[in-house]
Amino acid sequence: MVSISDIPKFLLAFFLVLPVISILHEAGHVFFAWLMGGKNIKVSVGSGQPVFKWGMIEIRQYYFWYGLCTYENIKRKNKFANILIFSGGALFNLLGAIGVMILIENEVLEAGILTYQFTYFSLYYIFFALLPMLYPGGNYSDGKMILDLLRNKENVIKEHRYRIKWKEEKKEWEVTDHNDRLIGNFEKEEEAMKKARRVAGKNRPSSIIKITEEGDREIQNYPKIPL
Repeated sequence: MVSISDIPKFLLAFFLVLPVISILHEAGHVFFAWLMGGKNIKVSVGSGQPVFKWGMIEIRQYYFWYGLCTYENIKRKNKFANILIFSGGALFNLLGAIGVMILIENEVLEAGILTYQFTYFSLYYIFFALLPMLYPGGNYSDGKMILDLLRNKENVIKEHRYRIKWKEEKKEWEVTDHNDRLIGNFEKEEEAMKKARRVAGKNRPSSIIKITEEGDREIQNYPKIPL
C-alpha cells in the first residue's frame, strides 16, 4: 500500500531515474543514426525552453519529461536502416536493464530502490516506445514506425521535397511542394526559407532544395523523429 513515506521514492524516480533512462533511450537512436551516416545529430533531454547546451546534448527546462533525437542527411535511407534507428532507443533501454540485473546477480551492485526503479521504468519506457500509436503532435511512436516498415509501408520514410527558386520574371522567390504545387511567393529569400522550413518540419521525412543556375542543393533535411 502506498503511503506518505513513499513520496520521496516517487520524486527520486521522476527527477533522477527517468531522465537517466531517457538519455539512454536517446543514446540508442543516436548510435544507429550515426551508424547510418546521420549528420548534425542532436539530443534534447526534457521539454520546454533550453537551459543548457553541451556539444550535441541540450537540457530543457522540464528535464524529467520527454526526450528527442534529431539528425540530418542520413546516407542509408533504406527500410532496414530506419528500423534500426527506431529500434535503437528500446534496445539500449533493454540492454541497460539487463546490465543492471547482471551486475546485481554478480554482487557488483547492491539491490535497492535506485536499481529497482531503473529496471522497472526501463521496461515501462520500452513498452510505451514500442506500442504502435500516433502521438497528439502527429508523430508516430517508434513501434508504429517499425510496424509500418515491416508491413512494407515505406511511404512513412518516403522523403517529401520542398523547393525554393528565384523567379526572375516575377522578381520573387517561389516555394513549391513535392508535387510541384505552389505553396507561396515571397519577396525575400529569408521569408521563402522560413515558410519552406515550417512546412517541411510538419511533413517529415522531408528536405528543402534550393534551385539555382548551378544546380539543385539540399539546404536542410527533416527525418522522422524517434522519441
